[in-house]
Amino acid sequence: MSGPAVTLLQGTLDVLVLKALLFGPQHGYGIARWIRETTDGALEIEEGALYTALHRMEKRKWLAAEWGVSENNRRAKYYALTELGRSQLAAGSRSWTAYAHAVFKVLAATEAKR
Repeated sequence: MSGPAVTLLQGTLDVLVLKALLFGPQHGYGIARWIRETTDGALEIEEGALYTALHRMEKRKWLAAEWGVSENNRRAKYYALTELGRSQLAAGSRSWTAYAHAVFKVLAATEAKR
């Protein structure tokens, strides 16, 4: 890890999970691992929060799930993006990009606006 872990902002988990699944179906542990590795360890997803989010997104039809066998030869539930999930990822990405740009503008400010 390059630095201390950062706190996950509310509403971020769904878009991170959807992005992780853009590259293909994955089980919960694989999703958490991808997020951790992609952020160089800055984001650690708690198991309870992850599975709550996965179940919520499955109910919203953003994800489809089926049982399979993991790389460790264990039974695992694999999640995949649906078309609705792809649309939600696009919308969430636009929203978070706009938000991040606005925050960066504030952080880069060198004087108060009047």
